[in-house]
Parts: sequence; structure tokens; C-alpha cells
Amino acid sequence: MMNIKHILAIASAKGGVGKSTIAANMAISLSEEYKVGLLDADIYGPSQHLLFNLENSKPESFEINGQKKLKPIISQNIKINSMGFMMLSNQAVIWRGPMLSNALKQIIQVTDWEDLDFLIVDMPPGTGDSYLTVAKEIKPTAAILVTTSHILSLSDTDKSKIALQKLGIPILGYINNMTGERCPKCNELLDTYTDRDNKFLKDIKCLGTISRSIALQSLPNFKSARALKEIKENVTKLIL
Repeated sequence: MMNIKHILAIASAKGGVGKSTIAANMAISLSEEYKVGLLDADIYGPSQHLLFNLENSKPESFEINGQKKLKPIISQNIKINSMGFMMLSNQAVIWRGPMLSNALKQIIQVTDWEDLDFLIVDMPPGTGDSYLTVAKEIKPTAAILVTTSHILSLSDTDKSKIALQKLGIPILGYINNMTGERCPKCNELLDTYTDRDNKFLKDIKCLGTISRSIALQSLPNFKSARALKEIKENVTKLIL
């Protein structure tokens, strides 16, 4: 990990808020200027191998000084590793906490990232053992929270904030995702923002909002990553 300058954890205790999609597009957006890696830390439900259409890919293994290492898969100029590369498509992981932590720890330790400016870590939903393992083994530079304007999402994101603060991981801010939709006829943004954002996340910075987009509902690419341009600029200003 010594060759990685900045490690950003993309987190949300609530599932289904678009965290993995944002992590993928953030990685692509950053890769236009920087060397970027993407670690899928969701052992139970990995998704980055699906988002990048890499279901049939397997990392190449090799040895350095007698230690087994894995070369991450390179897609769209990003180095990617995920539990999804090790599992069968119809396989479900049913592990207790210690087994999950050991699997995540192993992926972290054996991946040969080489030199990176940014490693994006797609965190699993919840605030359990994975958070503890990532905090101990990776020591993220900072975290970015992802939420929607729904009260349940905001409430759970607030729990993520508290967990990260207890683990000593700085929070750059949050992204308000799927805040509205574009009218298919006039392209006007139909905003669904509510003042609940201020109630739950009033003490951290909003890095930007993202409306529902057909581009972001497809496989991530440089076109879809444009939706995160302003957010990427806000993040790099805070961290560089």
C-alpha cells in the first residue's frame, strides 16, 4: 500500500443508493488525469466485475519473494480487483464475520497495485466487520458518503458517518444521488430535494448532487463519468 498516494472509501450503510455506480464512475473520471485503482470490498455482493462487464475475467497470479500476488484486471485504464473475480456467477457467500474479514484482508494483501495516485474502495452496505478491516488494513485517506433524499437513506448514511468518525477516517463530504429526473420532453430537472438532508448530514459538506440519468444506468464509461466532473473537482481540491 506504500505506493498508493490517496485511498478514498465510497461508503453508505444503505444499499441501493448507487454507491457502486458512483465508485466506478469516480474511478473513470479520475483516471483521465491520474493513475487509479478500484477495490470492490463488498464480499457478499460484489458488483464491479458486473459494472465493467468482466464476469469471465480472472486476475493473473504470480510470486514475489515466495509470496503469491494477483495482478488486478485493467479496464478503461483502471486497475480493478474484486471478490467477484473469484466467485462463480451462481455462488452465494454465506460466511460469518471472521471469514468475511479474512477474505477481504487477503484480497487487500495479495493485490499488486504498483504505483497509484488514487485507490477507490467500493465499501459494502452496513457498518460491520468490513469497515473495521478496511480501517485497519488499508487506512483510507478519507471517505465519501453516498445517499439519496429518502429519509431511510439519510438516516442510514448518518450511521455511516458516525462509524467512520469512530474509526478515525476523515469524511470529505457526501454525494446526494438520484435527486431528481430529467423530463424526457423538455429536459427540465424535476428536483426531489428535501430539507431532510440538513437534518441528518448538517455537519458535513455536500460534494454535489446527481440526477437520475440513463447514462449512469448503463455500464460506466467516460461519457457517464462526466456526471461526476464537478464532484471530482471538489474532491481533488479537498484532498490534493
